[in-house]
Amino acid sequence: MIKESGLSLDDARQRTVINSGDYFFQTMKEGETLRIVDLEGNQAADVLFFNAVDPSERYSMSDTLREQAAIYLTAGTMLKTNLNRDLLEIVADTCGRHDTLGGACATESNTVRYDLEKRGMHACRDSWMLAIGEVEEFGLSKEDIGHNINFFMNVPVTPDGGLQFADGISAPGKYVELKAKMDTLILLSNCPQLNNPCNAYNPTPIEVVFWSAA
Repeated sequence: MIKESGLSLDDARQRTVINSGDYFFQTMKEGETLRIVDLEGNQAADVLFFNAVDPSERYSMSDTLREQAAIYLTAGTMLKTNLNRDLLEIVADTCGRHDTLGGACATESNTVRYDLEKRGMHACRDSWMLAIGEVEEFGLSKEDIGHNINFFMNVPVTPDGGLQFADGISAPGKYVELKAKMDTLILLSNCPQLNNPCNAYNPTPIEVVFWSAA
C-alpha cells in the first residue's frame, strides 16, 4: 500500500548514506522513526531488527506474517518479535511492498543457486558477520542472525509455492518508514548481490534518516 510520509527532512536528527556492500549498525529509541531511502532505484536493503535491551528478542518473520495474514510487508504492517510483541510499525511506504521470505544472500546460497565460482562474491551475511566482529558493544554473535527483511526487494510467490527473485518495483527516491515500538537495534546490509535482479545487477547506495520521537 502506498502511503506518503508527513515528516520533513529539515527536522531529521540524522542522515547517513550507506554504500553498496557496507553495513549500518545502530540503535534507535522507542518512538523514533527510521526512513530507508532507495536513492537510485532497485536496491535491496537487508535488515535485522532486535530488541536493543535484550537482543534475544528479535524480528520474527513467522509471527509478523501470521498476525497480518499477508505475505508482503507495507504501510500498516506491524513487525512482531519472536515473543509476538510489537517491534516496529511501517508507517509510510512509497514502494508498495517488501519481502521477508527470500532471506539474505550468503556465499553458500550464491554457490547453490548460481555457480561454484560465485562462492567468493561478497554477500549480506558477510556484511552482518563483519559488523558483529567490528562492533562488539551490542554483544551479538552469528547465532543471532535470523529472520530478516529485504526492503525494496521483489520476491513473488509462484502458484506452486516457490519464490522468484524478480525485477525490482522500486525507483529512485522511493522509501519506507518505520516507527519503533521499543528501543530497537538495527543491523542493515546494503546488498551487494550481482547474480539476480534484486539490485538491477548494479548495487547502489541507500540512505537512512532518523527523526526523534515527537
